[in-house]
Amino acid sequence: MRALPRRTVRMRLTMLYGGLFLLSGAALLAITYALVVHATSGVVFSGQGGSLVTGAPGDLPDPGPQVLGGAEGLTYEQVQAQAEAMRTQALRQHDAELDQLLTQSGIALAAMTVVSIALGWIVAGRVLHPLRTITRAARQISATNLHERLSLSGPGDELKELGDTFDGLLARLEAAFTAQRRFIANASHELRTPLARQRTLVQLALSDPEASTASLRAAHERVLTTNQQQERLIEALLTLARGEAGLDRREPFDLAEISEDVLVARESEAVRRGLRLTTTLDPAPSAGDPRLIERLVINLVDNALRHNVDGGHVHVATGTSAGRAVLTVTNTGPVVAAAEVDRLLQPFQRAGASRTGHDGGLGLGLSIVQAIATAHGATLAVRPSPDGGLRVTAGFEPAGGTG
Repeated sequence: MRALPRRTVRMRLTMLYGGLFLLSGAALLAITYALVVHATSGVVFSGQGGSLVTGAPGDLPDPGPQVLGGAEGLTYEQVQAQAEAMRTQALRQHDAELDQLLTQSGIALAAMTVVSIALGWIVAGRVLHPLRTITRAARQISATNLHERLSLSGPGDELKELGDTFDGLLARLEAAFTAQRRFIANASHELRTPLARQRTLVQLALSDPEASTASLRAAHERVLTTNQQQERLIEALLTLARGEAGLDRREPFDLAEISEDVLVARESEAVRRGLRLTTTLDPAPSAGDPRLIERLVINLVDNALRHNVDGGHVHVATGTSAGRAVLTVTNTGPVVAAAEVDRLLQPFQRAGASRTGHDGGLGLGLSIVQAIATAHGATLAVRPSPDGGLRVTAGFEPAGGTG
């Protein structure tokens, strides 16, 4: 059994165009037929005397003496018979003309319906051409050619908007794939470094024939230190992955309370570094994952303490602005170029001599902050100060917001 042709959008549009034309043509034909019937429902009866009588074919007046008087040599019955014959002939001619009109109009309607279906097929094909272009491009897209774009031309209609949306999707996918490749490469490098250091320390300790208990103990302590750095890195990577995965549920929290707990735990660190730590903690209720928010505050405060200058300061403020819960961390420090800010939000990116990785930083702090903010639907603004340091502002939806 032969399979039926696939019901494509082009075929459905063609049938729709043809059906609408057929219905409209049939309605127009019916209206025209009714108007013709109404206009020709009267016939003209002429008597030999030249008198005119008009009316419907079945309602013509019976010719009376006025007609008989004008018809010399004819009796009343002959005139009446002649009038009846004229009525019959007029009715037949009227019906024949209506039948001919109906037949010819039906033939014309059928012919134009076929033409409209053919034109509908052509027009539907031209209208759907951008859609076929999008479909063909979607089939050919892979991780190796995400840089390609449709770049549809033409009027700004729905199909052009769909093509532009598809191009935007490809751009986001390309950025995501590029970031993922860069992240994997950087993560592999960062994880390989402590492993190589551990192996070197162990090999040196084992290759020393005069190794003592003290030297072996010192080697093991260095291995443990490297292992702790590796654990911190893995924990940071897991936090980053968790932040990028989004939220399963939301719990209420107050930015002021979380920030206060974090700052209490880091007062000694600020004193040790000779930094002045100030706060303005007004209530700032919101909703989300309190543990991730705590990690966000910890990273911002640690970043502000670590990348600072002697005698500098760190200011942490919470509150509400424009209906949003806002956290602001401002610190002094080395001058950061505005062009560097976007790069610093990427994983394993450091700037300046203080961000080489030897100061205890992993290059993941701000990228984790951005991932957590994105997961909460928060806004994140990182602005460098002309005198040095950064001002980081995170704005969260209020506790009753949708986030």
